[in-house]
Amino acid sequence: MKRYNVPRLAFINKLDRQGSNPWKVINDLRNQLKLNACAVQLPIGLEDKHTGVVDLILNKSYTFDGEKGEKVKEGDVPEDMKGLVEEKRLELIEKLADVDDEIGELFLMEEEPSEEQLKEAIRRQTVACKFVPVFMGSAFKNKGVQPLLDGVIDYLPEPIEKENYALDRTKDEEPVLVTGKKDDPLLALAFKLEETPFGQLTYMRIYQGLLKKGNYIHNVNDGKKIKLARIVRMHSNEMEEIDEASAGDVVAMFGIDCRSMDTFSDGNMNLAMSSMFVPEPVMSLAVKPAETKMQNNFAKALTKFTKEDPTLRVKVDSDTKETVLSGMGELHLEVYIERMKREYNVECITGQPNVNYKETISTKAPFDWLHKKQTGGAGQYAKVMGYIEPMTEEEITELGKPNEFKNRCIGTNIPPEYYPSCEKGMNDAMVEGALVGCEVEGVRVVLEDGASHAVDSSDMAFRICMANAIRDTMKKAQPNVLEPVMNVEIEIPAEFQGSVTASLSRRMGMIQSSDMNEDGSGLKLVVQVPLANMFGYSTELRSLTQGKGEFTMEYSHHTPVPRNTQEELMQKYKMEREAEAA
Repeated sequence: MKRYNVPRLAFINKLDRQGSNPWKVINDLRNQLKLNACAVQLPIGLEDKHTGVVDLILNKSYTFDGEKGEKVKEGDVPEDMKGLVEEKRLELIEKLADVDDEIGELFLMEEEPSEEQLKEAIRRQTVACKFVPVFMGSAFKNKGVQPLLDGVIDYLPEPIEKENYALDRTKDEEPVLVTGKKDDPLLALAFKLEETPFGQLTYMRIYQGLLKKGNYIHNVNDGKKIKLARIVRMHSNEMEEIDEASAGDVVAMFGIDCRSMDTFSDGNMNLAMSSMFVPEPVMSLAVKPAETKMQNNFAKALTKFTKEDPTLRVKVDSDTKETVLSGMGELHLEVYIERMKREYNVECITGQPNVNYKETISTKAPFDWLHKKQTGGAGQYAKVMGYIEPMTEEEITELGKPNEFKNRCIGTNIPPEYYPSCEKGMNDAMVEGALVGCEVEGVRVVLEDGASHAVDSSDMAFRICMANAIRDTMKKAQPNVLEPVMNVEIEIPAEFQGSVTASLSRRMGMIQSSDMNEDGSGLKLVVQVPLANMFGYSTELRSLTQGKGEFTMEYSHHTPVPRNTQEELMQKYKMEREAEAA
């Protein structure tokens, strides 16, 4: 949400559960997520005594009766809570004063802000992503849900208040402000696909313009023209037929053949909404159907899954001809294998998941390479000189791509028309490293000089020359193999701490933090573990904790592998190459 500057509010759920502690959650929002969060409500009782909430802005209590909490009773603040309400209301004003000038002035003058001033300040700073109001309740019993929905209306922005930008494809993706007005040309984004008995259901957010039943819309990405036969508004799993929807609405449609994150317009513009950030996959799995007759359904399943999930990648290995499924982790891939079996009746044979290793260099190394090939006619001649050097993580992040090509040639020893070919040669060399054949990243290639021939030099000659020069020089620049490291969050009962930390040590895990809850019954560990060592950990954790342990895992960064592991990977790669050659 920080990446896309999405205004937010928080809801602390399950306050009727044993061990519920809203103040710990608010501290975690501040410390772990670095948010300026503060409660705008107080719970009336916790665990089995939870009956409602107190509104700190209005100084009123709300209790929820009825089977589904549908009867909301408004009342005064309970006598035994008045001291806590004053304390937490002052804390709310202090947190707002840190970011809002109007409340800050009143706070310094020791004046009490009115209800309207507080609400306006919360809305201003929530829309500006500088404040997060925290609501409380128990969603299962509908306690606190009604005030939460009121908070959505009071504090979150209307579509025209939030600045959204589209990318102009005719001007090198120059950002263009989206107006959010229903009278302007249509701009909508398909953000989710779902398979239903009636066909593909496409969820779409309208950023600008009007969607009308019977009208035609255009897919900006592939140029297809589609007629809107049916538009529905979703209420959980129920559909409400509607004839039109305007800017700010989220609707669903049948009969739209598209991919997730495709942009739609009414044909009058060539703008595209920016797609969401999709991290690179960190785990791969070789898959194939158990029987040849399942091949058609297997292909259909993969096509559908990759349409609806941008983080799932499918490719056919050019060497082994295997279908390789890549995703964000072991569980991610397991879910899709199970869905193929359940939804398409395709039994899959899977191979050991392959970790996406990468390669890089450690030191600067010069190159001086001559490519000379003479045949009966025009030959090939190219010479390049320069050096390669490692890049820091900060430089890679700032650049926005894993490698960099710099041209520092002076004069015309290399004619300028061959510079793009040299860059293409660099990209060719980065596809497959010298150690284990993995993608290369974190390398800056600087071209300083070279030579050409009036007849024999060509684009292809310089491309081949640069690729061979870099491949040879990387061997002399102390190359390393990098492995993906995962941030793993583990929640376990405290009595299993010893066995779980021992298992993490065996998997080369580095514990970053250990947080015991207030009553000492539970423990939360944050650990960095190499992905290659995480296979099968879910089963091991369940067995170590009697099924009570849980963990989540997300990609953190790549780091050099130990020397012995690098030797093993190099030996394995060498044996695979020899087997292919034979």
